[in-house]
Amino acid sequence: MSAEWDAGDLGCGDLVLELRLRLDALPPGCILKLIARDSGARADIPAWCRLTGHTLVAEEHPVYRIRRKEN
Repeated sequence: MSAEWDAGDLGCGDLVLELRLRLDALPPGCILKLIARDSGARADIPAWCRLTGHTLVAEEHPVYRIRRKEN
């Protein structure tokens, strides 16, 4: 299963809060394709994944693919 979310220019504070909710709603192992145009996303998305345990599968700004962690 996979999902997609276009976060547009959403700033990083709001972006990671919404990202958490969206990933929590997905089953473990699911891939979320995130489109985040905010310039801070280049640093913030990889750091957020490291902190939360989700896997950043691919990144090519503005597109990020994140695998939801196992419970």
